[in-house]
Amino acid sequence: MSTEEIDKRVAQVIDQNAERFVAISREIWENPEIGFQEYRAQRLLAEPLQEAGFVVEKGLAGMETAFRATWSGASRGPTIAFLCEYDALKGLGHACGHNLIGTGGMLAGWTIRQVWPDLPGKIQVIGTPAEEGGGGKIIMTEKGIFDQVDAALMFHPTSGANIVHRGALAAQEIWMTFHGRPAHAAGGPWNGLNALDALIQTFVNVALLRQQLKPDARLHGIVTKGGEAVNVIPELTQAEFLVRATEVAYLEEIKEKVRNCARAGALATGTSVQFEEGLLYANRINNMVMARTFQRHLEELGVVVEEPDPKGGVGSSDVGNVSRVCPAIHPYVSIAPPGVPGHTEEFRLASGSPAGFAGMLNAAKALAMTAADLLGQPGLLESAKAEFRQTLAQDK
Repeated sequence: MSTEEIDKRVAQVIDQNAERFVAISREIWENPEIGFQEYRAQRLLAEPLQEAGFVVEKGLAGMETAFRATWSGASRGPTIAFLCEYDALKGLGHACGHNLIGTGGMLAGWTIRQVWPDLPGKIQVIGTPAEEGGGGKIIMTEKGIFDQVDAALMFHPTSGANIVHRGALAAQEIWMTFHGRPAHAAGGPWNGLNALDALIQTFVNVALLRQQLKPDARLHGIVTKGGEAVNVIPELTQAEFLVRATEVAYLEEIKEKVRNCARAGALATGTSVQFEEGLLYANRINNMVMARTFQRHLEELGVVVEEPDPKGGVGSSDVGNVSRVCPAIHPYVSIAPPGVPGHTEEFRLASGSPAGFAGMLNAAKALAMTAADLLGQPGLLESAKAEFRQTLAQDK
């Protein structure tokens, strides 16, 4: 089949099966599950693939709710992966639209198998749990899940304009625990070493540090433990900070400065401090060869695409780690009017609305068409890989 015929068939197959897959997305939306607990969503996404003949592996990378579904075509060739997210936000449900991401990615892979079963290569649909703080893709990356993937494709719902590329900051959490010595706050405060004073001094130091950070960096923290009783000098206090930066190297620089802020607070109060760190969310590398291919298909479907705001992209996502292993895209497809922020009740409602499902279906079509181009046009994939190698070298 020609690429034009494949594109036509992709649109037809998705339109003919829209009701079935919208129902799956709606069921995930109506039954939100937080990270590493997405058992229903995993089943709902894996079952259609298994029925279609995909080889389905569950419990990938040691995570019970992860999965990988593989369809091998008639000949050897590249492996194109569709990434699915399906975890919800605690207390907010699918206020980030992961019910759309998961179903849309699965639908794209399912459709390619229907349209082009003897494709030259492999299609994988990879279920990645716990994007919202659990770093499922980071764990998968560290376990080598994407080492044999030639290109990784996914989309994300948004409000306002449709855009095919946007930056995302590198991010990492730092937990700090201050150890002091308790004493009666009235009878003998001079006998104590105040762990709360150390923590407060740390926040003052961090507030001053912010003045010297680059404009795109972000640094924010909370007190997670401030003491036990008002009349006891606190013996143990704890805080959590999240550091974000445009590049991993600058993130590491900021982290050391934050640690020094805490060390100074401990030194000034005679206390001590210990540190722990969370998973490193790498900054995203957008593959423009694939992003523009996705854009072309989206526009062919009648969707207007705009260039992103250069000041946008201050969030973080674990797909950034994948984008440093293989060429990857993370375009944004609108499901709500401008001004509706993610992680809100308004966006949750949009993720279960007709506009949300329409956006998902368009995204699935464009993803499937992009994958078909990568499989059927070796030169296109090689261009994407050449860009990936060059950009990665510059980013280090």
